[in-house]
Amino acid sequence: MLKGLGGLGDMAKLMQQAQEMQSKMTEAQSRIAEIEAEGTSGAGMVKAVATAQGELKSLRVEEGLLDGSHEREVLEDLIVAAVNDAVRRAREEGQSEMAKVTDGFGLPPGMKLPFG
Repeated sequence: MLKGLGGLGDMAKLMQQAQEMQSKMTEAQSRIAEIEAEGTSGAGMVKAVATAQGELKSLRVEEGLLDGSHEREVLEDLIVAAVNDAVRRAREEGQSEMAKVTDGFGLPPGMKLPFG
């Protein structure tokens, strides 16, 4: 590429890789912004949907839990468990999507990037 210029050829290659990674990161961030995952608790009696960014999108509680025969604390615990399950699943999907981008760039395992 830039033979005879010492390390400049390596620098140009590194810059090209950085631009390629930036482009792939932008694409991945767009896909991550669309990720939603469902979490459940109480054998599916409470369902929550959350995004990879941790935003709760919806919550559904089976009618049977609202009939007054269950303690409020039980219902609250089921809601918290379903929301946490949904957020965890969505974040895992987002991390998996980001790993697809960073795998080919030789980053050290566990390296946290400032985005995603």
